[in-house]
Amino acid sequence: VQLVESGGGLVQPGGSLRLSCAASGFTFSRYVMSWYRQVPGKEREWVAAISSSGGNTNYADSVKGRFTISRDNVKNTVYLQMNSLKPEDTAVYYCTSNYAGGAYWGQGTQVTVSS
Repeated sequence: VQLVESGGGLVQPGGSLRLSCAASGFTFSRYVMSWYRQVPGKEREWVAAISSSGGNTNYADSVKGRFTISRDNVKNTVYLQMNSLKPEDTAVYYCTSNYAGGAYWGQGTQVTVSS
């Protein structure tokens, strides 16, 4: 099983980024996919989740209305579109699946929001 995040970087407040997570090694289309984020010294925080079909999504209150999670079950990829970014969104962003009870995580991609 592999989960490979990409798309992070440095962006100014108010800017946008689109994260991607390419999955392999399991039947992607059968499982819920989620994004989490973590700041050094703090616990990992859940950000968003999407159902296996993509028909249902959920968001943390802190990102609701600014972030959009989506998936492509042909490309085995989940996305996180992040708009109106704030300095407090700075973190390492990870994707995971409920395959094997969430045992697998990507290496993360750094998002830094700063002027």
